[in-house]
Amino acid sequence: MTDKTILRALKGETLPTPPIWMMRQAGRYLPEYRATRAKAGDFLSLCYTPDLAAEVTLQPIRRYGFDAAILFADILLLPQALGPKLWFAEGEGPRMETTTSMDQVRALRPIDEIHETLSPVYETVKILSRALPKETTLIGFAGAPWTVATYMIAGRGSKDQGAAHALKASDRATFSAIIDILTDATVEYLSAQVNAGAEVVKLFDSWAGSLKGQDFTDFAVKPTARIIAAMKSRYPGLPIIAFPREAGDGYIGFGAATGADCVAVDDSVTAEWAAEHVQKDGCVQGNLASRHMVTGGDDLIRETRQVVEAFSHGPHIFNLGHGITPDANPDNVQLMIDTVRKG
Repeated sequence: MTDKTILRALKGETLPTPPIWMMRQAGRYLPEYRATRAKAGDFLSLCYTPDLAAEVTLQPIRRYGFDAAILFADILLLPQALGPKLWFAEGEGPRMETTTSMDQVRALRPIDEIHETLSPVYETVKILSRALPKETTLIGFAGAPWTVATYMIAGRGSKDQGAAHALKASDRATFSAIIDILTDATVEYLSAQVNAGAEVVKLFDSWAGSLKGQDFTDFAVKPTARIIAAMKSRYPGLPIIAFPREAGDGYIGFGAATGADCVAVDDSVTAEWAAEHVQKDGCVQGNLASRHMVTGGDDLIRETRQVVEAFSHGPHIFNLGHGITPDANPDNVQLMIDTVRKG
């Protein structure tokens, strides 16, 4: 059996100390990241310069010794590779040329042409597969189709994903076509990451929580299941983590319905609830509130121990409930890790 603890947890092993990594562990809270970002000039240049993208991926591994490194990239690189223009407005986040009509869907680049744009990402994965410590797992990732579609349709992030819900209601054929293209493109994108050296892949459905009822089944569960089935067919044994953020009761049975080896849960549900309702089906990842990386102190220690204890009777990967924020204190990250590993 592999010595890599995350791979052991993903195979269903209950470990005495859970492996640990952190969403957005390479990021603005680290001074070394900010220095590398300044060298790159802008965010997209950082994503598309393999040496620099690999460097920021490695920085938190050198500093903290996490059990996994996650490829530094962005979920919107894939839709950009399909044709729509992408840029980042300083202090405001991503902006994207919108796709809202069937004519625009038909004008998207063929899926087999995305690799030309995305080849620097694959080169980053190759660099990381050589450079990471032998005990560190390399995670590749993509955004899930629904979440990526919300940005393609609105041209930006929003609190309620209103533009995507409106298109889904008014022109379901166009909306479904966008989902289908993203589903197929995601399989090709993740496959290229695996071919380059990724050992695990993760699907981030950051806005899954705004899908309700049958829409959650149709546009969160089914596309994820299609992607996972295709990936498992190509790469038997490949571990896959799915993160339908803020899914609530939708977390229950999500792993079984999609074929995911691990379901990541956010901190809108308690660790105790997730242990009872989600972990019974397999590995769970999560779910310390990211605010503790800002506030630290005794609350961080107490709640970290609570999460570890709640999930201690089954396979668990310790993580935050969402990505670490730029205002986090790097010392609090170390405190969290020490608490997980030393009790």
